[in-house]
Amino acid sequence: MKLKHGLIVLMLLLGAAGFALAQTAAPPTSAPVPAAATPAPAAAPAPTPPTGSPGAPGSIDAQAKINSGDTAWVLTSSALVLLMTAPGLALFYGGMVRKKNVLGTIMQSFIILCLISVQWVLWGYSMAFGPDKGGIIGSLAWFGLSGVGYDPNPDYAATIPHQAFMIFQMMFAVITPALIAGAFAERMKFSGFLLFTLLWATFVYDPLAHWVWAIGGWLRNMGALDFAGGTVVHISSGVAGLACALYMGKRKGYGTEAMPPHNLPLTVLGAALLWFGWFGFNAGSALSAGPLATVAFIVTNTATAAAALAWMGAEWLHRGKPTVLGAASGAVAGLVAITPASGFVTVLSSILVGIGAGVFCYIATSIIKNKLGYDDSLDAFGVHGIGGTWGAIATGLLATKLVNPAGGDGFFYGNPKQLMIQIIAVAASWAFSFIGTMIILKVVDSLVGLRVSTEEEQVGLDLSQHNEHGYN
Repeated sequence: MKLKHGLIVLMLLLGAAGFALAQTAAPPTSAPVPAAATPAPAAAPAPTPPTGSPGAPGSIDAQAKINSGDTAWVLTSSALVLLMTAPGLALFYGGMVRKKNVLGTIMQSFIILCLISVQWVLWGYSMAFGPDKGGIIGSLAWFGLSGVGYDPNPDYAATIPHQAFMIFQMMFAVITPALIAGAFAERMKFSGFLLFTLLWATFVYDPLAHWVWAIGGWLRNMGALDFAGGTVVHISSGVAGLACALYMGKRKGYGTEAMPPHNLPLTVLGAALLWFGWFGFNAGSALSAGPLATVAFIVTNTATAAAALAWMGAEWLHRGKPTVLGAASGAVAGLVAITPASGFVTVLSSILVGIGAGVFCYIATSIIKNKLGYDDSLDAFGVHGIGGTWGAIATGLLATKLVNPAGGDGFFYGNPKQLMIQIIAVAASWAFSFIGTMIILKVVDSLVGLRVSTEEEQVGLDLSQHNEHGYN
């Protein structure tokens, strides 16, 4: 009965979206235009704003204002970020679960790409980046991409089509709920997973993205720095993962039986694809092909390498031997931590960010988790929640206008206020994600149920949820 009710709710949500889309008229030409999600390079002056309705579909003459190199880079970066979810994250998580759950785990990443791609073009983008409502949320003026067309939006990205910016941001909205799945791996029903993902993306991710990146967002107005998603993507997903782990409880046998990764080569391949795709994630957030993208690219690679080495060293000292899984996890922790800082810190500072990520995330996943006893299956909280928190705070320490004049100076460059702003942004992201996720879990649990039965968990998600085997 719960499944039936849940599917009805899901169909009603999508049906209502389609009906509203059919009824939506184009917004007036005077509709306000939101600001850039990430600071544009100071060296690239904004062109004269278009005289017509911003982003009006079909306005092909806008090509006179569009830089083809910038557009090509942002579209390429969008594809790179897509690759991070499927196959990158799908393989990274898929290799870490037990053999009986590999298809179910891969399916979660793959189907999120499908689900959020539709949600984003219908209402997600408008809620996240549409005209501001009280600093909290965007209006539905851009529902179904109404008014989001070929013309550049100078407050977002002055040299690329508005739709190019939209599709780039979509890939961030896709991977964020996919990251949460690592916390509840091997025990959530597929029907509950779908409904949870749709509601979480709508009521947690979209508002938080508006707070931090959209014009009028209250954290943006405060001066919070988040170049590519430390708060919006990693803290939100990591803290949501912790909420899921606490709400759903431990896997059957957790702590009493071994649950080793079934295929580490898959996990390392996934980590390498994440590393590769992350250049689009961070360097693409410059929204142009120029010096700022170059800096973000270099510091991303440097911090990732430093974090992998730091995790390996910490594990070697603590356990006596370095592991392949540890090196891969350390690399991902470095990618997470440098994300908010990638457009604001120097190359040498990125080494410090990476070392901190490797050490702090190792302690969180290998020591603190064991002491507290929660079952964060694939360390979504330990890597993304802790790594994102460290990265956001490190931005407040190490940011400098020498790298990005449109950013800010951090504590070590004479501006302690920036550190306090970053701490406020971290606290707000933690609180909003944790409380919002707990509410959504309760709602979904009451409608369709969240956890598979004991028998289904023992059989595995591949058979119990999808009637398939991952291996012959």
